Amino acid sequence: MSKKLNIGLFGFGVVGQGLYDIIRTKNLNLEIKKIAIKDATKERSLPAHYFTTDKNELLGNPEINTIIELINDTEAAFDIVSTALKTGKNVVSASKKMIALHLDELIALQHEYGTSLLYEGAVCGSIPIIRNLEEYYDNELLHSISGIFNGSSNYILSKGFLENMDYGTALKQAQDLGFAETDPISDVGGYDAKYKLIIAAAHAYGVVIDPEEVFNLGIQNLAAQDIQYAREKNLKIKLVPIAKELDDEHVTLFVLPKFVNETEFLYNVEYEYNGVTVQAAFADQQFFFGKGAGGHPTGSAVLSDIAALRYDYQYEYKKTKSSKGLNFTNDIELNIYLRYEDEELVKLLDFKTINERYYSGNYKYVTGKVNLQKLIENQSRISGDKAFVAFADQLTGVSLAPAQK
Repeated sequence: MSKKLNIGLFGFGVVGQGLYDIIRTKNLNLEIKKIAIKDATKERSLPAHYFTTDKNELLGNPEINTIIELINDTEAAFDIVSTALKTGKNVVSASKKMIALHLDELIALQHEYGTSLLYEGAVCGSIPIIRNLEEYYDNELLHSISGIFNGSSNYILSKGFLENMDYGTALKQAQDLGFAETDPISDVGGYDAKYKLIIAAAHAYGVVIDPEEVFNLGIQNLAAQDIQYAREKNLKIKLVPIAKELDDEHVTLFVLPKFVNETEFLYNVEYEYNGVTVQAAFADQQFFFGKGAGGHPTGSAVLSDIAALRYDYQYEYKKTKSSKGLNFTNDIELNIYLRYEDEELVKLLDFKTINERYYSGNYKYVTGKVNLQKLIENQSRISGDKAFVAFADQLTGVSLAPAQK
């Protein structure tokens, strides 16, 4: 029999409201006792007695045994989650940045205090990828995990490819629909996808990596010429986070726009949908698809974690405990497409091989092989010069591989 969950909910925005909408339609053995909010003057859809601005009314309440954290303040979220775990309360969180930044500490707190932190809703909305990595793939050798992890950026790209909408107009529409923030850099710059990738990689490979070490470059410099180039090659552009085991000792993670062709699962993932491709040694290639943005999709993942806590479910972090000593590296070579204005940038990136070069008026591009370290060293130059970079393995047939020593 499941135990009764008395819930303290932090945050009542899009996801919090979506979660409440789902809960009230279900006959579950749980009850939301109190909801902590930041703005007491904002009109709410529930009676005032549900709400408080004092976090201690939830964290210090012995009757509340479960905390749901759905706020957008990273450090405040960590304070709430860590305090709850230390005081014997189990936690469900959807704060991907907070989890990625503090994952080592959060794993240690769970082990020390015997409490559970679940975060399916932090990675790819309604797609149950963390639970699958934790349970289904717990003894699998995973070659790679990649996909579309950010619905906002994918919505913008779909508008450009399918409706010929320019980047600025598509971004504004995504913001109006609530898919993208007023400051959209976390989404379009690949930061959001990076945090999700780091969390997934911990369960896939047993490695916990500092987000500062993982390269991310987004779609904010996308131009009409890049879309036209992709169309001429029968490709689409997607913002793709990639985690790949390179050999028995090394794993790499990065986020880049990527050309995908019609044989790849991601080719048909459009608008706010997410897709995750897992390449495994025994199970081969498998694909997960679902909505990655919106209150109800994320709320459904949060509810799944809540339901699991009724039976005292915990992540075992099996691969973290039995890690075979994989080391993170950025010393790899990638085939890239670079659209640029300044020839100096091409020299700085030090292409190992050049497959194509093209000049026509203001449109110049080059494709070829570059070490990821060179992209890292020149990231600010790429952004400042409004250059656009995409992972272009489909153009040459050469896949991601370790750098040659």
